[in-house]
Amino acid sequence: MKKVELLAPAGDFEKLKIAIEYGADAVYFGGESFGLRAASKNFSIDEMRRGVQYIHDKGKRAYLTLNIFAHNEDIDELLDYLKKIKDISFDALIISDPGIIQVVKEWIPNTPIHLSTQANTTNYKSAEFWYKQGIKRIVLARELSLKEIREVREKVTEDLELEAFIHGAMCISYSGRCLLSNYMTGRDANRGACAHPCRWNYYLVEEKRPGEYIPVNEDERGTYFFNSKDLCLIEHIPELMESGIMSMKIEGRMKSIFYVAVIVGAYRKAIDTYYKDPENYQYKPEWLEELKKVSHRNFTTGFYFHKPESEDLNYDTSSYTRDYDFLGLVKFYDEKTGFATIEQRNKICKGDSVEIIGPYVDFFTQKIDLILDEENQPIESAPHAQQIIKIKMEKPVIENYMLRSKRTNTFSDI
Repeated sequence: MKKVELLAPAGDFEKLKIAIEYGADAVYFGGESFGLRAASKNFSIDEMRRGVQYIHDKGKRAYLTLNIFAHNEDIDELLDYLKKIKDISFDALIISDPGIIQVVKEWIPNTPIHLSTQANTTNYKSAEFWYKQGIKRIVLARELSLKEIREVREKVTEDLELEAFIHGAMCISYSGRCLLSNYMTGRDANRGACAHPCRWNYYLVEEKRPGEYIPVNEDERGTYFFNSKDLCLIEHIPELMESGIMSMKIEGRMKSIFYVAVIVGAYRKAIDTYYKDPENYQYKPEWLEELKKVSHRNFTTGFYFHKPESEDLNYDTSSYTRDYDFLGLVKFYDEKTGFATIEQRNKICKGDSVEIIGPYVDFFTQKIDLILDEENQPIESAPHAQQIIKIKMEKPVIENYMLRSKRTNTFSDI
């Protein structure tokens, strides 16, 4: 059985490393141009080389996004960009624009091309067409059901791989073709600058009553009728495995390393459990509980089992639910003393009860009884961003383990 790939996002080199360490089979990321996440840090040319080398050293795969829809003025810059990256050994380039596909085939002919979800492939005839253009993999439109995905798989050649999103934010527009952002802010969603107006609150104004703003529902903060829930398919691993897709994709290049670690880690455990014994596979509710420990909206299965209905939109709030704070990242562990060197990410105090997570393991809980500063002096708290401290651990840890704690206020606007 050829194993299905778990594909993770990376907005910068740190996230790339975390994605690989926590179980991703492949990572996709963008350069400083021509990707659809302009607000993400993204990668310089040198960082791309470093990132691809790191990924390949771990035996994993690296995909670069070139998925904007280009305008005339983009083409000359694209040619210069391709000249700079042509010697980097990407495993594939993710592209949506036919013109960019043509240029890439001329300049980097031996690198496989994956067709971005932005190209809106919703049927097997379209998949067939793109295969004849030399496309190696189709990233299917989010609007397809599992039944339709299976039918595409049955109708097209086995040489054409299929990829589908399984977790992350959902766009209220058709596979990302949002006009609201361009109209309301002048920021083009298809050139990487979406302002996410679907997350804003709106009021109804009647034509003959200018200035009278009527909430569409009873929420005094407004309404969020464009606001989709987040996609989550952790409860449906067998259906995904049997659908014919070869890559399960997680959305979130602009998310934190904590998000990447938790989401990748949970799906890694579910997928590995399936492969150990497919016939007797059993879903574990703790996987879903783990996913809820990162900032998220309520979950939906999107189009996979039915067309989205009213319960698949979030009418109550545009805020995220955030039950846990990411406190710190383990940089080093001394086996002799039991102290972990931690890079602080949120305030850590003596006496805090924390959870420690790591790749391929279950989390454990402990109380922080002792914190040392960089001079090994006891301190009561670590309030400064990225402060380096040492904490006595009750169990062994390794680099890139993380500390988190439950918070009181569970809502966040980030």
